[in-house]
Amino acid sequence: MRWLISILSLLLWVGVPGAALAAEHGAAHGGAEAAHEGGGAEHHTSGLPSYAPKIFKLGPVEFTNSTIMMFSVALGLILAAQLATRNMQLVPQGAQNFAEWLVEALYEFLEGIIGSDLVKKTFWFFATVFIMILATNWFGLIPGVGTVGWGVQNGDEFHIVRPLLRGANADLNTTLAMSMVFFACWVFWAIQSNGVGGFISHLFGVKGDSSGLMKIVMVLVFFAVGILEVVSILFRPVSLSFRLYGNIFAGENMLETMAHLGGPYFGWLLPLPFYGMELLVGIVQALVFMLLTAVFTLLICTHDEEGHGHGHEKGEEAH
Repeated sequence: MRWLISILSLLLWVGVPGAALAAEHGAAHGGAEAAHEGGGAEHHTSGLPSYAPKIFKLGPVEFTNSTIMMFSVALGLILAAQLATRNMQLVPQGAQNFAEWLVEALYEFLEGIIGSDLVKKTFWFFATVFIMILATNWFGLIPGVGTVGWGVQNGDEFHIVRPLLRGANADLNTTLAMSMVFFACWVFWAIQSNGVGGFISHLFGVKGDSSGLMKIVMVLVFFAVGILEVVSILFRPVSLSFRLYGNIFAGENMLETMAHLGGPYFGWLLPLPFYGMELLVGIVQALVFMLLTAVFTLLICTHDEEGHGHGHEKGEEAH
């Protein structure tokens, strides 16, 4: 159960880069939001805006509705973990039983993918992002999220311009923050497993045996391949953040569109069939993010171990 406390205690830490990014992003869209609110009903557009409106400002950091949602979910998870582990029992029951099952299931699942040695170092991160993404995705479907806030009157309909809460992963700042945290962890784990020289060799080193002119050609070829690999690595945070953001943002837009099509009387009815699909999308996207980051880590951290393994085998043959 120490795993669970460690995991959920880091949820707020993961959210700090999102709040900082939201401040910069909100400043860029502040003028557009003000024009949107001041334009009245005739200028409003239906659908979820691509940016998260700011709710309040604390020093240099602007807190958007998605930031508030993220911190609320994180605090709720931390509180739930504390309650589940308040009275630890040898035979777990109730919330403790569920918490232990969740942590053990995630640990065994990741251990089967990345191995027992690597999972001991990285489980805290992968379990954190899975629980956080899944929770924010599902909490974003609770009635009231996106439908309670400030708005304008458009005839007989009240249009929400600045909702109090918004799905955290429907904001690119949040998904990019998680991706950048993973990128920093990935670099640390890669250097920890391979060393600085081994890390550079993994990217640019020549694979295979060659000599003479062919060796020079292979050095040039693998240097070019290493440049492409570096570009690919640098784009991983972008692809991870946009994949998660795009799926959640599209789902929330679909639910809002269905609610508008239903009108004032059936706006609650039309989105209902799509909620089941969004529940499935929420868990699938959490799994995809966790698995991709785990595989990226596995590919860089097992290279050195394989090299040691081959050297050990050659040493045994020599004896």
